[in-house]
Amino acid sequence: MNSFTRGQKGKLADLGVTSPLAIELDINAAGMALDVSCFGLDSAEQLSDERYMVFYNQLASPEGAVRLTLDGGKARFAVNLEALPASIVKLVFVAAIDGNGTMKSIGASAMTLGDAVRFPWSGADFQDEKAVIVGEVYRKDGVWRFGAVGQGFNGGLAALLKHFGGAEAAPAAKPVPVPAAAPAPASKPVSLSKVTLEKRGDKVSLDKRGRRGYGRIRVNLNWNQRPAAAAKTGFFDKLVNKPDKGIDLDLACLFELADGSPGLVQALGKQWGNYEQRPFIMLEGDDRSGSVAGGENLFINGDQFDQIKRALIFAFIYEGAPNWGATDGVVTIEIAGQAPVEVRLDQGANQPLCAIALIDNHGGTLQVTKLADYFAQQGSTSVHQLLDTKYGFGLRWKTGSKD
Repeated sequence: MNSFTRGQKGKLADLGVTSPLAIELDINAAGMALDVSCFGLDSAEQLSDERYMVFYNQLASPEGAVRLTLDGGKARFAVNLEALPASIVKLVFVAAIDGNGTMKSIGASAMTLGDAVRFPWSGADFQDEKAVIVGEVYRKDGVWRFGAVGQGFNGGLAALLKHFGGAEAAPAAKPVPVPAAAPAPASKPVSLSKVTLEKRGDKVSLDKRGRRGYGRIRVNLNWNQRPAAAAKTGFFDKLVNKPDKGIDLDLACLFELADGSPGLVQALGKQWGNYEQRPFIMLEGDDRSGSVAGGENLFINGDQFDQIKRALIFAFIYEGAPNWGATDGVVTIEIAGQAPVEVRLDQGANQPLCAIALIDNHGGTLQVTKLADYFAQQGSTSVHQLLDTKYGFGLRWKTGSKD
C-alpha cells in the first residue's frame, strides 16, 4: 500500500487505483460529533450543482456515481468516476465537527483508497479548526489523480458549504411553494437539518455522542387524509371508497430483544408495549383519521438500547383502500443531538402493509436501514404473517381488532 503525506499527489493509474473505487475515512473523533462529506466541484472549484454534495442528508449523487455509507466513526464512499458528468472535475472529502470540540482533539485517523493508498493524519496537525479538507480526487489533463490535503478550516459544515459556493437551506415555518414553469431553476439549497433515506437499502449509523445511551428515541408517523373535491370522483374516491370514510393508517413495530425474545407493539389487539420495562418500546396512541397534528408516536428507550437487538418499524392500513401515495405519509426517527432520519411512504399501490425501516443494534451503534417493502395478503396468509416470515421474527398470529 502506498503511504501518503500531506501535500503529496499522484495519478490513480500509477498508484494501482481503478474505478469504481472505495474511499474510506476512518476518523477517531474522541466522542465528538463529526460530519463527513464529499463535495463534487466544477472547473472553478465551486459546488455549482448542490446535488453533488454527498453527506448524511444526501447519501448519493443523482446518478449514484458517489454513494456514502455511515458506520460509526467510519464513512465509506463508493465512487464510480466514469459515471460522473463531465462538469464534475474534483471530489473533495471533508470532515467537520458538529458542536463542541476542535480538530486538535482528533486521534489517529486515516483516509484510504481501497488497498492501494493510505493517508494517515491526526489532530496533532491542527489547532482550533472546526473542519478539515482531508483529501481530493481530481481530474487534470484528462487523468484522475489523488491529493492528500490535510488542510484545516475555520467553521463547520455550513461554512465549508459556503466556501464551495453552496447555500444552506434556512429553516422555515412552512414549505415555500415552488414557482410554476420557472426557466432553468437553480438547484435546491442543501438541508443540513435532517437525513432523508431516499432508496431501499440506504442506511445511516448514529453514535451516542458521548452519552451512556441514546435517550428517548421517537418514531413518528404523520400523514394527511386529503378532503375530497366537491362534485368530483377520481383519485380521492378510489383512495377512501366512501366519501365519508378515510384511511386508518397505523404505526407498529416488530422487535427482537438481545436475549432473542420476539414481540409486537401495535394498536391492533391493544399491544401498546412498555417504555420503562421490557420490551422498552411503547406506542403512545392511535390516530384513526390522520387529523391529529402530531400523528402517531412510538417511543424506544434508548438508555436500554443494549437490551434490544432490532426493531422493524412498519405501518399498515387498518381501514380504507390501500394507496400510500395519497396519504402523504412520512416516518421520522428522532434522537436527541442527532439529525432526524426521514422515510417517506409513497409507493405500494394495493398493498396494505409497508415495512418502513429496520433499527439495528450493531455492537451498541444504532443503524437505520430503509426497507420500503410492501405486502399484500396471499390467500389466508395475512400481511403481518408475510412480514414476519420474511424478516424471521417467529411469532404466532391470530386475527385481532382495535375494538
